[in-house]
Amino acid sequence: MDFQAVVLILDSSIRLATPLLLACLAGLYSERSGIFDIGLEGKMLAGAFAAGAAAWWAGSPWVGLLAAIFASVALALVHGFASITQRGNQIVSGVAINFLAAGLTALLGQAWFAEGGRTPQLPGEARFASLAWPGAEALRQVPFLGPLYGELLSGHNPIVYLGFLMVPLTWWVLFKTRFGLRLRAVGENPAAVDTAGISVAFLRYRAVIVCGVLCGAAGAYLAIAQSAGFIVNMTAGKGFIALAALIFAKWRPWPAMGACFLFGFLDAIAIRLQGASVPMVGEVPVQFMQALPYVLTVVLLAGFIGRAVPPRAGGIPYVKER
Repeated sequence: MDFQAVVLILDSSIRLATPLLLACLAGLYSERSGIFDIGLEGKMLAGAFAAGAAAWWAGSPWVGLLAAIFASVALALVHGFASITQRGNQIVSGVAINFLAAGLTALLGQAWFAEGGRTPQLPGEARFASLAWPGAEALRQVPFLGPLYGELLSGHNPIVYLGFLMVPLTWWVLFKTRFGLRLRAVGENPAAVDTAGISVAFLRYRAVIVCGVLCGAAGAYLAIAQSAGFIVNMTAGKGFIALAALIFAKWRPWPAMGACFLFGFLDAIAIRLQGASVPMVGEVPVQFMQALPYVLTVVLLAGFIGRAVPPRAGGIPYVKER
């Protein structure tokens, strides 16, 4: 495998890791506040449908992105109302959101567009275009530096750069700001936060809203950046892989980026090796390569990452003491 092929695989890994990273960071905010969110998949799916439909009607990817965020935040607030205000079971609420999003997007897609639940194919102006960095084209023929700068760093759409910029921003927010300190505290000991005169419910609602914004961006990326429209169940389990990456990263932003990139890299390898012939093995079955990222998820979570301790108050409804 030559250097150019390695760069292309890494380039593809970045693109495939972006929706996982956004969803993983979304879950990080929510679960650090004590609200477990199994509904990342559903919010991503709702965001993807809203982005595809709005971008097709308005002819603008930015309108699609705003619609995706709105739809995802709406579902996030439903989850917040069930989990925070009504003190319901957070796992059940998240699973219900996944089922609701899967059914509702297919139903509305068929009712509005009559194309089997999918949206019409988006024209180029309704999708996010790639951004070329200064001098990328001029350096493309330079050995080593050209492929790294012109192919690996340049040429991605805005949501890709947003996703990776969110990693240091999330680290700074969680560990260097008052809001982050309170958010982490409310996930560990909400009673102590309440004693200090800080509203536990308000903090958790803000975390849930941030989760909805990032899930909406992840869904928009799938529909109007990576693809040219919405397809039924196009998230294909990415929300659950993001949850696995979050556990693998032990609820920390920088390891979360590494975990998501690992899953994206495996996905890119799987795509490249489909139908390829391996010495002493023969042709690699397509189904095996498609299952590889999911197999890795099970293997890693089976004990290869050490003990992953979630926030102590995670999944436990907070009841204010009288």
